Amino acid sequence: MPLIAQPLPLPGGALLARLHGINAEHGYLPEEALRGAADELQVPLSQVYSAASFYSAFSFEPRGRHTIHACQGTACYIRGGDKLLEKLEATLGVKAGETTADRLCTLETVYCVGSCSMAPVIRVDGDTYGRLKASHLPRILKKCRPIEEQEV
Repeated sequence: MPLIAQPLPLPGGALLARLHGINAEHGYLPEEALRGAADELQVPLSQVYSAASFYSAFSFEPRGRHTIHACQGTACYIRGGDKLLEKLEATLGVKAGETTADRLCTLETVYCVGSCSMAPVIRVDGDTYGRLKASHLPRILKKCRPIEEQEV
């Protein structure tokens, strides 16, 4: 018999499935929802936070409707990825890791998207754009503007 009672392991994937559900519903993992999941699954809140913080797919802060990943891997960096990131930060008015005030865009850095031959690369909502120059960004970022501002 253990000195400290331990909860039984959850059925395979139950916690991750619940985290994905919360993330899909809210776009991030709000504290109240995580507390509810811990109660529902009968696990310590620390276990929920441990799993949630392990995976980069989850965020504890509200995220934008669009996610922009600026690659800073070696090939992208030496081909101007750092300049693209600077231009993105200036254009969006946020630093990497932040979300615009209108919650339209979240800007993140990554260290390889597997498209080194197309460096420098950014990804917007999963679409990859390569061989970029800063002058290409306004066309790409049209996707991130509110619908009423987009050209018809």
